[in-house]
Amino acid sequence: MTLLYTLFVIVSILLIGAILLQPGSKGGGLGASFGGGGANSAFGAQGATPFLAKATYWLAGLFLFACILIEVMIVRGDRSVVDKFISPTAPVTQK
Repeated sequence: MTLLYTLFVIVSILLIGAILLQPGSKGGGLGASFGGGGANSAFGAQGATPFLAKATYWLAGLFLFACILIEVMIVRGDRSVVDKFISPTAPVTQK
């Protein structure tokens, strides 16, 4: 379960990075602020748009799959976050 949580955090961080580096409607994106706006970028003259778009699709798919898998494992384990905070109550006795 710890491995799945770790994978989930890594995919989340990569997904945030892939989204922020994509150019917006006015061009540039966060990548342009780091000097990636010119034709001499590491991804060529066309830019990193096709690569980042595909990476975003795959990372979003992994993110959704990990969310569903974590939820299924929690339900099958018959666990709940609420169970940690509810203390068992003593039965009421009648006098």
